Amino acid sequence: MLPPNSTRAAEKIRIHAALSRLAEAKPGDIFAQLTDMFSPDLQWRSSHPLNEMRGLADVNDKVWQPLKEAFPDMERRDAIFVAGEYEGRTYIAAVGHYCGTFRKNWLTIPATGRPVWIRYGEVYELRDGLIVQANCLWDILDVIRQAGFWPIAPSLGTEGMWPGPFTGDGLVFHETDEIQSAKSLAQTLAMHKTLGDYNDLTGAGRDGLLAMPQKEHWHPKMMWYGPSGIGTTRSLQGFVDYHQLPFRIAFPNRKGGGQWDEIAAEKAKLGGGHYIRIGDGAYSVTGGWPSVFALHKGGGFLGQGPTGKVVTMRVMDFYLHHEGLIRENWIPLDILDVLMQMGVDVFDRMQSHFRRGI
Repeated sequence: MLPPNSTRAAEKIRIHAALSRLAEAKPGDIFAQLTDMFSPDLQWRSSHPLNEMRGLADVNDKVWQPLKEAFPDMERRDAIFVAGEYEGRTYIAAVGHYCGTFRKNWLTIPATGRPVWIRYGEVYELRDGLIVQANCLWDILDVIRQAGFWPIAPSLGTEGMWPGPFTGDGLVFHETDEIQSAKSLAQTLAMHKTLGDYNDLTGAGRDGLLAMPQKEHWHPKMMWYGPSGIGTTRSLQGFVDYHQLPFRIAFPNRKGGGQWDEIAAEKAKLGGGHYIRIGDGAYSVTGGWPSVFALHKGGGFLGQGPTGKVVTMRVMDFYLHHEGLIRENWIPLDILDVLMQMGVDVFDRMQSHFRRGI
């Protein structure tokens, strides 16, 4: 466990430097960099189609070597870098982009010879100075978009790179106030409770979501940065119109109305729920693998009709708390995995396009 203040700040600086070295390592040096910072029995969890693996050999061979071959000049650009403890576990969490020139095909996505930004949300569990679990939600659908392909329905929000925090202070390498950190997390969890308590079946629709108690927690100039396939929204109105209402039509009353009982078996099998809940100064982070369980009862979300299936979601939420409210929310979410559960295999669908008919 990390003690607060200066020691925790020093550990964040150390891990940040190690992650940057890994991103810029030459192929022959990658395994040594992995060994330097990760446990030999590392649990790796990443976006589809990389998914889950165990041990450094697989992470080297299946993740980092192909990535560096595709983007040989890659570098890491963090916008948020925070840390904290939850249930006795120590975590470091980051949002940012890997930047590199797309020189060779990656995951069958055709190389462009142009710069590409791989958006990431990453959460690392530390034990005795080594990372024992890596949760890496890389926005691979956004890489497909940057390569010139769009395999699903149009996004309702705005596609593009995520900016860093409005306050310009997302790299939290300094000592933070424990009281402020606790308040940041408490505000996030209070907002989450309003979402869980809300009854989607009243017929209030858009007006109900705009008026319900979530509005007490969001800043008037809130920004909600969704993954590729959903996109970015601004203000509560934008959030409701371009994400929240379509989502809640598709997955109504996830935490009420009997859904919890209907999906109990799936939850018991997968575990899930939040593995991280931390506050670090003006920032807070939650995430689960998966953290969302829901019955897909309605149409429209991601352009798909209702399947009646239990759908799970690998998701993280990073929050900036500003002027007493939630000003910005970055949401890494594995959209490709969600679509797989809805019966849409994006990579299978796109192979003839990726081959360009060859």
